[in-house]
Amino acid sequence: MTYRMIHVGLGGQGETWLTEAIPPNIEASRIEVVAAVDTDPGRHELAQAELGLSPERCYTDLDTALTERDADFCSVVTPPAAHEPVVDTALRHGLDILSEKPIADTLEGSVRIARAVEAAGAKMGLTMTHRFDRDKETFRQAVNEAGPVDYLTARFTGNVRDRGHYSPYVHEMEDMLLLDGAIHHLDMLASFVDAPCERVYAETWVPDGADYQGDCTGMVTLTFADGTRAQYEGSYANATTLNGWSHEQFRAECADETVVLDNRGVERFPRDPARVGESARRDEGEWVDPAERETWTNAWLIEQFCEWLDGGKPMATNVESALESMAIVFAAIESSKTGEAVDVQALLREASAVAQVQ
Repeated sequence: MTYRMIHVGLGGQGETWLTEAIPPNIEASRIEVVAAVDTDPGRHELAQAELGLSPERCYTDLDTALTERDADFCSVVTPPAAHEPVVDTALRHGLDILSEKPIADTLEGSVRIARAVEAAGAKMGLTMTHRFDRDKETFRQAVNEAGPVDYLTARFTGNVRDRGHYSPYVHEMEDMLLLDGAIHHLDMLASFVDAPCERVYAETWVPDGADYQGDCTGMVTLTFADGTRAQYEGSYANATTLNGWSHEQFRAECADETVVLDNRGVERFPRDPARVGESARRDEGEWVDPAERETWTNAWLIEQFCEWLDGGKPMATNVESALESMAIVFAAIESSKTGEAVDVQALLREASAVAQVQ
């Protein structure tokens, strides 16, 4: 079935949807974009050029677009603070929703959205893009074959301490490492563990010479209900880039194998009984062939969403599941401010209680 889609948000990541994520799904007859919405009419020309939409199908007001155009679902590729009103409008018109991360700009807002979707009997998915990149999927498959995970590590480090080399708005963001970077990386770490995250401890800061208003460097420790641990290192302000965007390092320590993803390559290091006790030199790894499929990242996520609409199983990043990742991030933010470890599930329960009162 071909689903009618209204694309909401044409700036920043919304433009990437137009040029990379949406076209393969149009070609596969999964979707038809019936309208585009952005409050800035200057961006409408992009939707007209990339998707062939007529000016009459480009809107500055979502409610008007949904009133005039029949659709099955809408995207939400607006700034996080605008997600909740967009979702509320879409639900009033009976649409399902596919949204960029985060669910909202607060944990309470994220819970409100999830409950509104549930009450409406609608489907909502989140495009946690990085989890569905080719190298991460290759790593996931190798980890699954290696067996139960003891602990995980992740590294995301870059040399973008000065303005002009990265998105300008992030230099003014509070808690920018956790909200801009770790929201992807902590989600990925949690996705490798078959248990909820129980506890988070985080320390974040701004190094000397880094031109950021909010903390851009930090360390986060995660403890899961099954005893698995994870450690995250992130920085936008290092002297050199070791593992920047899309080139992150992940390592899984399993009982009889170590699996490493580094700069888009995956290696497996099986335990060698002949080398037990040796610690002076690096073991030899086995390179893993990259996973194969036609689409990746958001293009693949749109495909997953359409399969869900077809009656298939819910996509892994459905809004209810994504609440766990949101809780982990906001627990890290709270921990970085208080200097204490935070109970993730208690924080989520508190947010749910506040959202219910509101």
